[in-house]
This record gives sequence, structure tokens and C-alpha cells, in this order.
Amino acid sequence: MRILIVEDDATTLKYVAEGFTAQQYSVDSATDGQEGLTLAKHNQYDLIVLDRMLPKLDGLTLLSALRTSGNQTPVLILSALSHVDERVKGLRAGGDDYMTKPFAFDELLVRAEKLAQRNVPEPTSTDIEVGSLKMELLTRIVTLDGQELMLQPKEFQLLKYLMEHPNQVISRTLLFEAVWDYHFDPRTNVIDVHIAKLRRKFEELGHGELIETVRGAGYRLCKGH
Repeated sequence: MRILIVEDDATTLKYVAEGFTAQQYSVDSATDGQEGLTLAKHNQYDLIVLDRMLPKLDGLTLLSALRTSGNQTPVLILSALSHVDERVKGLRAGGDDYMTKPFAFDELLVRAEKLAQRNVPEPTSTDIEVGSLKMELLTRIVTLDGQELMLQPKEFQLLKYLMEHPNQVISRTLLFEAVWDYHFDPRTNVIDVHIAKLRRKFEELGHGELIETVRGAGYRLCKGH
């Protein structure tokens, strides 16, 4: 995921940028509205995190300019302007979500990832293939090296999400939100348990290395296997 952060407060910018970078995301940043608008128009981003009170060009003017030009990149407004009227202004100007400062990065991460995933097109094929791993979506049959894997419903959904994003590091938070569809509790080990179950089934067919753990970041389905 490639993210643009437009924020003039150096402390907030550093905090948010380091948080996304730790999740293996590519981050660009701008400290004023004009620079942010230029970057947004000349680069393709999965998400823009936008402050409202910016020098040279305020956030809502930047946002309106983007939408007028046809740019539909998801925008998460991150602002100290917390009154309901201000939040409504931000959403009406074209914002997709609105968070107020102070904030918790974990919540920002979940909101950002869910916004970015809205732009991921649904697969048009009824089959997904990653190397020798094949999933038939209509019959829900999964095979590895031609041998069928017996998966529980959540295992199937978890593997489907990983197969739709091969060779990408997917955070535990995003997996939880995508598969279980309720608020992520960082204390739960449900993701780890289901990943372990999938690995054991892969190991039985000699492919225990198929799912890689990226320490501190998440999991990756390795396309090369």
C-alpha cells in the first residue's frame, strides 16, 4: 500500500509515517497543502491521510481540487477540528473518513487499511491460483499440488484473502478485520491459531514454507512456491 501523508506538524507526521512504515507500507509526505496537492496529482496512492489546517493551501481546498479533477483516491482526514459541524464539512468536501486528534495509531491503521481495500477490485475469475495452490471459489475446493485440502470456513476465508494478495505483507489487524469483520483486539491470538492450522495442512504436503511470518508486520503468502 502506498500512502501520502499531508501534515504540517512534525511530531504527528513522524509518528504516523513511522507507524505505516513499520507495517511495510510505502509512505510519501508533504508539510503544506500545495506540495500535497502536487504529489497527489502526479502519483498514484492507495490512501491519503490529510490534515485540515495546512499552510499555503488548507486541507478542504486541497480535497475539493482533487475531487474536481476526478481523483477518487480514498482520503482520511486527520484533524484537531473535532466539532460535529467540522467533521460534516470534511465528509461533504469529499473525505471518506474523519478522525480527530489526539488519536491512537492502531485505530488509524485499521481505518486506513479498510479504506484502501475498498479500491481493490473484486476478482472476476472464479478461480485463484498462486503457484501450485488453487482455490475454486464456486465449489470452495482448494488444492495444493493437485491434492485437495480440507479447510474450515474461516481457514478458507483467511487463505482466500492471502491468495488475493500474494507476496504482500498483510497485517494481523487487516486479516482480522477482513475475515472476522469486527473490531480487532490486539490481545487475541485467533489469527495465529488459524495460520498455524493452515501451515500444518501445507506441511503435510511438503509446503510448510508457503506462509511466511514477517516479524512485527504480519504474514505473506509466498507466490514462488
